[in-house]
Amino acid sequence: MSGKILDQDRLAAIADTLRAQGRNLVLTNGCFDLLHVGHVRYLQAARALGDALAVAINGDDSVRALKGAGRPLNTEGDRAEVVAALDCVDYVVIFQQVRLTPVIGKVRPSTYVKGGDYTPASLDPEERAALEKIGAKIRIVPFERGHSTSGLLERIKKLSSG
Repeated sequence: MSGKILDQDRLAAIADTLRAQGRNLVLTNGCFDLLHVGHVRYLQAARALGDALAVAINGDDSVRALKGAGRPLNTEGDRAEVVAALDCVDYVVIFQQVRLTPVIGKVRPSTYVKGGDYTPASLDPEERAALEKIGAKIRIVPFERGHSTSGLLERIKKLSSG
């Protein structure tokens, strides 16, 4: 397992150190079930917004709750290891809840990033309130049209049934 994969307490301590140094920790999250170029471009854009990038990976149960039966395709440990292998990612943490709110409160990132399929107004209200409470900047990076895990899965289904 990668040394980049941390528990929430260790990531919070690193965030405190970065903050004390006047450095900016960027936090984003997602399932990252089948890593594709849209994910890579998104994570590179997120990393460019600060001094370090932490990626919170949804645990297996929360992926099932969000995406339905049959997901995730890869286990949380495998997904975390693949994301941690990217040069643009500094830290990875796995969280079990459907919402990121507890991680936001513990880690207190300087900046929180979501893809262009979101707007600040469409973020989960609880997550947005937690971000506002800690004074984190909310940044939206452009969505990579035509690149999604759901789209890949649909293409695979068509290929396997045809």
